[in-house]
Amino acid sequence: MTGAGSLVDSHGRILRDLRVSLTDRCNFRCLYCLPETEAAQNFYRGHWAHLPNPTPIVQQWVPRGNLLSFEEVERVVRLAVSLGLEKIRLTGGEPLLRHDVEQLVARIAQTPGLADLAMTTNGFLFPSKARSLREAGLRRVSFSLDSLDRDNFRKITGRDGLAEVLQSIRLAQELGFHPVKVNAVIIREINDHEIESLAEFARTHDLSLRFIEFMPLDSARAWQKEMVVSGTEVLARLQARFALHPVAPDNPSATAKRWRLPDGRGEIGIIAPVSEPFCGHCNRIRLTADGKIRTCLFSVTEHDLRPHLRGGASDEAITEWLRAVVWQKEARHHIGEPDFVSPPRSMSCIGG
Repeated sequence: MTGAGSLVDSHGRILRDLRVSLTDRCNFRCLYCLPETEAAQNFYRGHWAHLPNPTPIVQQWVPRGNLLSFEEVERVVRLAVSLGLEKIRLTGGEPLLRHDVEQLVARIAQTPGLADLAMTTNGFLFPSKARSLREAGLRRVSFSLDSLDRDNFRKITGRDGLAEVLQSIRLAQELGFHPVKVNAVIIREINDHEIESLAEFARTHDLSLRFIEFMPLDSARAWQKEMVVSGTEVLARLQARFALHPVAPDNPSATAKRWRLPDGRGEIGIIAPVSEPFCGHCNRIRLTADGKIRTCLFSVTEHDLRPHLRGGASDEAITEWLRAVVWQKEARHHIGEPDFVSPPRSMSCIGG
């Protein structure tokens, strides 16, 4: 099926990127992921959608005993890198909720052949971990920041945490993380009025800001396409405000289309998986916190690696298992099509 020393799917795509979720738990309750707050319930019931029942949504967390240990995560990363994967991103849930996460970072950072180690976090706990993460070998970090307005931030995330996230962004820059990225999921009639102010924030603070289309990964199953602010619409509004300069992609598998902001301060990128899918050059797989391999963010099938890790399988056996799983990677997702089925688990469980 594949050549030695690489992971290739049946469509000829060579995989280079592994997203590793460390926990499904999160200390935020974002509208687009875990909409358990009253504000989220009111939003979904009010204008856009009707939830299947009026009771609050309560996430069922993975039992702690099912979460992969640091040793198991390190082993999977080592084997994946030996098969040609170069980039590892630690995600959640909220990865900083995992106790002693900096110890895992230190172990992964020493993996021979690893080119890039990054983390995505909501930033709330980052100030207490930032220096130890940097010393452990983390070089890049991305923060979720969907609003610059305190009240709107609380409405979107379910937490009064804007000040902490802004502090985390400043601290990451001071400690030399580079680039410091900020992700903003844009939802119509929730935060689309902040598109320009978020871009201005990136310019002022010389940040890389990613505008991300709202995807059907919320635990409420209430996503509707009308909520999506397309990448084209976001770009048109930004071009009306700023003189944007296109940036060539770093590699053919880049998910964001990028532009420099005026005076070379800051950058914006647009990730548009709903309106402009980039499946044809996707080179990514995901490892969930409980040991499932997902070959697409929107997969309805998960491949359980945990029994192999805990059942005495050799490195060679796991390597061949990974090859067989990757060979089954989907050609594309089907968002917006009549036969689309949402993944059975929310983004918090899948890993960002």
